[in-house]
Amino acid sequence: MQILYMATSGSADPTRASIPFHLAVNGSVEVGHEVGLVLAGDATEFLRPDLLAASEGLGLPPLRELFAKARDHQLAVYV
Repeated sequence: MQILYMATSGSADPTRASIPFHLAVNGSVEVGHEVGLVLAGDATEFLRPDLLAASEGLGLPPLRELFAKARDHQLAVYV
């Protein structure tokens, strides 16, 4: 199955911003789906390393770890 997740929230709401990444790398990839991520709107802020490093949502892994896992799985990321 192919799934494309869209992230639109930025650093102002790190929990909401982390959800698409968490679903992609800890859900869909783990069960063998082909996954892509779209960064749109405020989510493009996470191209800045300082914002990525500082973003931690409640009850979710830090966004920097989710991005690293996406990179490890070679997920397509579209901006």
